[in-house]
Amino acid sequence: MDHELTVLTITAASIGFFHTLLGPDHYIPFIVFARARKWSIVRTALFTFLCGVGHIGSSVVLGIIGIALGIAATKLEFIESFRGNIAGWALIAFGFMYFVWGLRRIFRSRPHEHAHAHIDGEVHVHRHFHSEDHVHIHDQEGVVNLTPWVLFTIFLFGPCEPLIPILMYPAAKSSILGLVLVTSVFGGVTILTMLGIVLVSVLGINFLPMARLERYNHVLAGATIFLCGIAIQFVGL
Repeated sequence: MDHELTVLTITAASIGFFHTLLGPDHYIPFIVFARARKWSIVRTALFTFLCGVGHIGSSVVLGIIGIALGIAATKLEFIESFRGNIAGWALIAFGFMYFVWGLRRIFRSRPHEHAHAHIDGEVHVHRHFHSEDHVHIHDQEGVVNLTPWVLFTIFLFGPCEPLIPILMYPAAKSSILGLVLVTSVFGGVTILTMLGIVLVSVLGINFLPMARLERYNHVLAGATIFLCGIAIQFVGL
């Protein structure tokens, strides 16, 4: 491996790490999702890995197509920026809708009173409570099964802007080895960083005394994802 390729590989690893670390959308949604849905560590890791592969893979495919067609890096970066804008708004919309669904779920599971009249004219009232698991369970199962794939689709649209300029250098040198190496290092470091932050955070949260907040898990998850989208779209994180 020549000196230039070594420097490029180290650069790809560094950018992959810091790009992920400084982008809360790379890990916060998975942390709150795992908590709200009581996912196991294995399931959390698999879903995070899958979204990471989709997130990076879409940019890699776009970059390779651009290189093959001779599209300038500035045009590819514009396309990535456009995709990022769509993904940011989609994350905001998804978080808001999930937040509303969580509020509705809490409201429909609250205790309520029933009045009963007997033949002798006596009327009595008793308090009735539906557990969260009981309220429209089929509807809940549909939401539970659908929402992770919505998040996956958002990540598929989410671009890896720093990857395009890195790919262009070995492409300009006609180095297949360089393209494969840079892509693999950037992707591997990004996914490993995502997994590390998510799993450490989930394990840490499990030790916190949060029993009183269990009922609000979905609301908190939706609000957190919504704010994460706001931060990405308007603050530029």
